[in-house]
Amino acid sequence: MPILGTIASSFDNTVAARGVFGGGYGGNYSNVIDYVEIATTGNATDFGDLTVATYGVAGCSSSTRGLFGGGEISAAYVDTIEYVTIDTTGNATDFGNLTVARHVAAGCSSSTRGLFGGGVSGPSNVIDYITIATTGNATDFGDLTLARNSLASCSSATRGVWAGGSNSTDRNNIDYVTIASTGNATDFGDLTAAKSGPAGCSSSTRGLFGGGYDGFINVIEYITIASTGNATDFGDLTLGRHATGSCSSSTRGLFSGGGLSGPVYSNVIDYVTIDTTGNATDFGDLTVSRTYSAGLSNGHGGL
Repeated sequence: MPILGTIASSFDNTVAARGVFGGGYGGNYSNVIDYVEIATTGNATDFGDLTVATYGVAGCSSSTRGLFGGGEISAAYVDTIEYVTIDTTGNATDFGNLTVARHVAAGCSSSTRGLFGGGVSGPSNVIDYITIATTGNATDFGDLTLARNSLASCSSATRGVWAGGSNSTDRNNIDYVTIASTGNATDFGDLTAAKSGPAGCSSSTRGLFGGGYDGFINVIEYITIASTGNATDFGDLTLGRHATGSCSSSTRGLFSGGGLSGPVYSNVIDYVTIDTTGNATDFGDLTVSRTYSAGLSNGHGGL
């Protein structure tokens, strides 16, 4: 997922970016963390484990540290935040807690600050923030324009964006905030269609939202993050699915796993070149088929 600013990073997010996918559900709650090298193609490799098998976590990251927040464990919503060091492998470690226990929220980040917005605890309109380089509990940032869960997110270095979701009906809303400040979100525009469970990723200029549920959508659409306005068609995923994991380098976006009709759970990873338009191409497979995992990277558009 998607990930978050104004401080420049020295990390080469074009060449060396690593994508990490954690948690999810594939018939059972999953604690699996996988990783891929975004500039290549191929199957994912085992990274380590979350502290507890968790479904519906949200992810955000800096160039060094990845965070997984919230989720559902044994039918109970949790407020746990845990972290990994992206360039290494190993199990996640406790970071702190969200202000509200929830799952299927969406996270985004700058190089320094991570935000978690929305989710199921009502549904929620809450946006929390943390300083990624430290550990500790999240602080209230403000509210989304509309309470909803199963939404997508992406970011530039300055702006965080949330799109779609559900709150008894599917939504096409796109909201944004300025990451370095606090306050309520502002309307950005609309997706091409209302949908729950899309996934988001971004370069420094363009945000992509792929998949979702309104009949297992394969549509990818895009926005220009620095402006406002409605999303535009980008192309299609290799297969229609919802609640994929997603992450990006500065040039390439990945969509992994997701839910299919059945229920059937996908292990497929697709990729696109963010600054062009066109259909996704097969990248490889996750180690475990699952939906509602969190994606993050050390080279996304917010860094």
